[in-house]
Amino acid sequence: MSAPTTEIPGYTAGTWKIDGAHSDVTFVVRHLGVSKVRGRFDQVDTTIVTAENVLDSTVTTTIQATSIDTNNEQRDGHVRSGDFLDVEQFPTLTFTSTAIRVEDGDYLIDGDLTIHGVTKPVTLAAELGGFGDGPNGKVLGISASTEVSRTEFGVGAGVPGAVVSDKIKIELDIEAGLQD
Repeated sequence: MSAPTTEIPGYTAGTWKIDGAHSDVTFVVRHLGVSKVRGRFDQVDTTIVTAENVLDSTVTTTIQATSIDTNNEQRDGHVRSGDFLDVEQFPTLTFTSTAIRVEDGDYLIDGDLTIHGVTKPVTLAAELGGFGDGPNGKVLGISASTEVSRTEFGVGAGVPGAVVSDKIKIELDIEAGLQD
């Protein structure tokens, strides 16, 4: 199955780097089974390589685990600790795409996600925001999301699911600039 690039207005093949000022990498987790706690990572490095055929494109992301921000300093410290991310031993979270495919008209990005030193395959449901012209050149926008099990990655293994849910929703809203 192939998706011709002519179906994507303004599609441009090239290497794109994240614009941190216009991008968000966030997550949502349930607390005590009744509320949602949201957080973000402030230090993210993403490279997207758009190929002539969109299905041959690649995405790589490295997130600095210490950059977590849940809007609560005490909670951030706890999540950075050995109880959860253990940022001293595992300073980064990474994602490397392995395939891009189209299913029922939707783009899916398959890849390997590494958290807490554990690598698992995940699939991101992706939405292409498009290609355009920005003040500093060409820009690309893409959103993607997935849901992971924190315990499968060894995160918070000793923390009961009744306190912090096992399922964590991850959302990415990326704006990237074309590199010369």
